[in-house]
Amino acid sequence: MLLRPRFTEHHNVFVPQAELDFAIPFLDEDIPLYLDPFLLWKSPSYQDKALHQLMIAAFNNLGNLVKTGNRATAAKQLVAASECDEVGLGTSASKKGIRFSQAKAEEILNLFEHVPRYREHGFRHFEEIQLFVDGVGKDRISDIACNFLKSFLIDYTYQECRSLGIPTSKVMVSTIYEPSEATFVSKVCDVPVHPVTNTPVVFVPKRWLRHTPWINYDSYFKESCPQDDIAHQGEELTRVKVLTYNRQNYGAVDEYIRQRERTAEDCVNDPLFKQIPALSAKRKMNAIRKLPTGKTDGADIDYEKHIGELLPTLLYPHLDFAQDQARTESGVSIRDLIFYNSRTHPFLLEMMDDYGSRQLVFEMKNVARLERKHVDQLNRYLKDDLGKFGVFVTRHPLLKAEQKATVDLWSGQRKAIITLTDEDLEQMVEVFESKQRSPIDVVVKKYAEFKRLCP
Repeated sequence: MLLRPRFTEHHNVFVPQAELDFAIPFLDEDIPLYLDPFLLWKSPSYQDKALHQLMIAAFNNLGNLVKTGNRATAAKQLVAASECDEVGLGTSASKKGIRFSQAKAEEILNLFEHVPRYREHGFRHFEEIQLFVDGVGKDRISDIACNFLKSFLIDYTYQECRSLGIPTSKVMVSTIYEPSEATFVSKVCDVPVHPVTNTPVVFVPKRWLRHTPWINYDSYFKESCPQDDIAHQGEELTRVKVLTYNRQNYGAVDEYIRQRERTAEDCVNDPLFKQIPALSAKRKMNAIRKLPTGKTDGADIDYEKHIGELLPTLLYPHLDFAQDQARTESGVSIRDLIFYNSRTHPFLLEMMDDYGSRQLVFEMKNVARLERKHVDQLNRYLKDDLGKFGVFVTRHPLLKAEQKATVDLWSGQRKAIITLTDEDLEQMVEVFESKQRSPIDVVVKKYAEFKRLCP
C-alpha cells in the first residue's frame, strides 16, 4: 500500500508534479489548495479572462432570477454550486463536502436586493460575498467557481488524460453549468474515475490555485475595514458587526476591491511545494552540524525537523515529497521521510526496475553509531510497494560490521540500504547552492559506492 497515494501513480504515470500543468489529486484526501477566481481575472490569457467572465455572468444570473421572481430556482442553483467533490480541493479527509443550507443561500441572494451596487450592476468579483455573509469561506468560493467552470475542466481533464495515458470512463457528472440554458445539468462525460468509489475525478490547472483567495475577509479586516467606525472604543469588534456594517456601507468594500485590483501583480498562484532558499538550506545544515547525537535536550527531534525541511528541497523536483511518517517497532520510535518515485532520473528508474520502489524511504537516525538492530528494522520495512531500497540519514558512516550486514542483505535478498551522513548532506547543500549539478547525484554516488562493495 502506497503512503498518501496519488491519482497518477495509481495509473502508473510517474511524472513529477513540477512537470504537470494540473495539481495531482490524492486518492484518500483533498489537495490543500483552492481555486481563486481572481487568478483568472488577472491572467494575461484570453481564455482565462473569458472563463472569468462566464463565471461572473453565471453568478450574476442568480440575481436576475431573483429579480424575475424565480428565487427558488436561484437558491437551488446556489446550493448545488456550493460543493464540488470532483476536484478534490480543500482540507477534507473524506473527499466529501456538505452543500450550503437553504438559509445560507437565501442570505447570499439577499445581497442582490439589499446592496444597490449588486442590484443594479451585479458582482464583478463574486468572492465579495465573503465580506457580507458569515460562513462563506475559501472552500465555498473555490467550489462555486469549479462548478461554474466544470464544463471547461472536464474537457481539460480529458486532454490531460489522453496525453498521459490515464484511462477514462463514461460516467454521469452532475452540476455542470450550461451557459446557453443558464442552469446546471447532468451529463455522461468521458473522465477518469476514483479507483475505489468509481466517482468522477476532474483536474484543476495549478496556475489557478492559492491557499487563500486574493479577495478575503482577513485581508479586508486588516487593510481596509474602518474598524473605528464600526465599534467604539472598548466595544468588541465582532465579525458579525463588520459584515452588517458592510451591507450598509458598500463604499468600504468597493474601496478594498479597487485596492486589490490595483495590486493584482502581487497575486500569484501558490505552488504545491516550495523549495527553501539556498541560504536557509545552509543554515539548516549548520544547525544539524552543531547538534549532539542522541536525545539530549531534544537533539533527535531537532535533527528530524531540520532533515525533514532540508531533504524535500534538495531532492526536488526529481522526488516529490509524500509525507513524514512516525512508526514504532519493538518499542522503538522511528521517523521516516517518504517520497514518490517519479522515475524521471536514470537512477530512480533503476530503483523501480531493480528494487520495485514505487516510493523511497529515508529513515532518520541521530545516533553516534548505527547498530545492527537499526539495519534489521529498516530491512523489515523494505517490502511490497515501498520496494527494497532504503536510505539511512544519520551522522556518521556505518562501521564495518553494519556495512557488512547491508551487503549481506543485498547478497541474500537483493535489498539495498545506503547511508547519507553529515558530510553527504553538506555536499548536497553545496551542489544545491551552486546549481551546477543536482543534489540527487550525491545519492547516486553513494549507491555506486555501495554496489562496489557487493559481490
